[in-house]
Amino acid sequence: TAPGAAGGLPAVQQMIAEGHSINVTLIFGLDRYAEVIEAYLAGLEANEGDDLSGVSSVASFFVSRLDTEVDRRLDALGTEAAAALKGKAAVAQAQCAYQLFLDRFSGPRWEALAARGARVQRPLWASTSTKNPDYPDTLYVDELIGPRSVNTMPDATLEAYEDHGALERRVDADPDAARATLDRLAELGVDMADVTRVLEDEGVASFSKSFDELLGVLGDKAEQLRQG
Repeated sequence: TAPGAAGGLPAVQQMIAEGHSINVTLIFGLDRYAEVIEAYLAGLEANEGDDLSGVSSVASFFVSRLDTEVDRRLDALGTEAAAALKGKAAVAQAQCAYQLFLDRFSGPRWEALAARGARVQRPLWASTSTKNPDYPDTLYVDELIGPRSVNTMPDATLEAYEDHGALERRVDADPDAARATLDRLAELGVDMADVTRVLEDEGVASFSKSFDELLGVLGDKAEQLRQG
């Protein structure tokens, strides 16, 4: 696993070039996602192997946290137009990300890699539990179903989907509507670039804290073994 933050992208490209399979995580915005795809493609192109079929990757796009942050900003605006867009941003952006996936994994550049056995880097929808109880508990599953994608559902969301989820391909059913939603947010003054920057900074800080805690636990155990 490697973070999809800017600092992690050279490592992603290098690992793919060396033939490692990578989960590129903590992706919150479309611009960063485009960079993640580029790192994967460039890594494949730099791979000297004749058969690329052993290299795989997913791009983990975090979903529900986006609505949490955007909804906070919409509430601050306090208008009817803002209220009407609550709970819409995350699905719209993920659906636009899927269009980016379809675009980048087609055409001559990709076909040259596919001829060497390359596999697409599948979009993975992460953070798909619904944080706002006013929203359907399968919102981030029902609206993001499509070929060659992954959804990592926590147990409660999986159980809810098994009970009343809608099995229908919807992730690319209306890409124009998804883009229009993002355009309306921009018109209201919601800066999606700033939203994704805030979320990425928070995500990296959280991952760093967890990593430091893990190192601390391992260090304590190593010391206990030395003393024992």
